[in-house]
Amino acid sequence: MNVIGIVGWKNSGKTTLASALISELSARGMTVSSIKHAHHLVDVDQPGTDSYKHRNAGAREVILAGGQRFAIMHELRGAKEPTLDELLARLGPCDWVVVEGYKSHSHRKIEVLRQENERTPLYVEDSCIVAVASDYGVEFAGPVFDLNDVSGIADFVLSCE
Repeated sequence: MNVIGIVGWKNSGKTTLASALISELSARGMTVSSIKHAHHLVDVDQPGTDSYKHRNAGAREVILAGGQRFAIMHELRGAKEPTLDELLARLGPCDWVVVEGYKSHSHRKIEVLRQENERTPLYVEDSCIVAVASDYGVEFAGPVFDLNDVSGIADFVLSCE
């Protein structure tokens, strides 16, 4: 399983790039999965639904299955958040996993930089950042892509296999 991360500061365009990269890799015949890290309370289930009632009743895991997809909701119930490696181990077989977030994990990452964000680039402190996607000229020791060059970014990602 190949893993590439998309990292950057808030509102830098991580989700846009991750989605475009998933689309591009999929169009090239790759099987792609994704993991998205959120820094806020995440809930994909709503009060009143049967699966919500099951979780609320104390179920640690609830699988919601239908004809088009299934979802597994796992309640931590006080346990620590799983590591990226633990989450990767739960995925089914695929060619690539695009990870959005998980800035501090030691996987290969592409940093998204926008000119209006005046924060210090993550690559200054993170040697796992192997490329930068930006909307302005960036001085980085590795490849620097235009933020909209999804095809070029995908070519680079595939060269990292």
